[in-house]
Amino acid sequence: MTTRPRRPGIVIAGLLAAAAFLLAGCGGAAPNVVFDVGGTALTAAPTQFCDNRMESCEDDPNARVTTAVPPGAPIRITVPEEVSSGPWQVSYAFARDGEPAPLQQRSEIAPAGERTEFTLELPRPDDRLVTAQVQLFGPAPSIDPQSQQLQFPVRATWVLVGEGTPA
Repeated sequence: MTTRPRRPGIVIAGLLAAAAFLLAGCGGAAPNVVFDVGGTALTAAPTQFCDNRMESCEDDPNARVTTAVPPGAPIRITVPEEVSSGPWQVSYAFARDGEPAPLQQRSEIAPAGERTEFTLELPRPDDRLVTAQVQLFGPAPSIDPQSQQLQFPVRATWVLVGEGTPA
């Protein structure tokens, strides 16, 4: 039986390279998110996607998906494990008769590993979705030195734009 001599330097270098690859968030193509509106599933690529350290980012504003969203229609959002393995939330804006500008709200933050789906239901049946955005958080929050506000770095976003159906 012939055995090859071990080369610990090569094995360690290979392991370090693999670890760096995984930590950088470079595991291949960016994940997609599915927005389901009335049984029509729309698959969205990220409009922004950064590595885990937010050192390398790609922006594609044309990745957003657009569809007619009837007033009050629930939107079922499904995220893959690459998204659900980190904390994420849905930020959304909607139009309401009598309001001069869209109203903005956010879902609760889904803790890492706890959910892969969220159903967005607007507060009133006649509210009209303007936009819904899945936001995957990045590194730990920090304090902005100028504003003294707590900032939550968003590492990736997926966007649905609602083409309003008249109420």
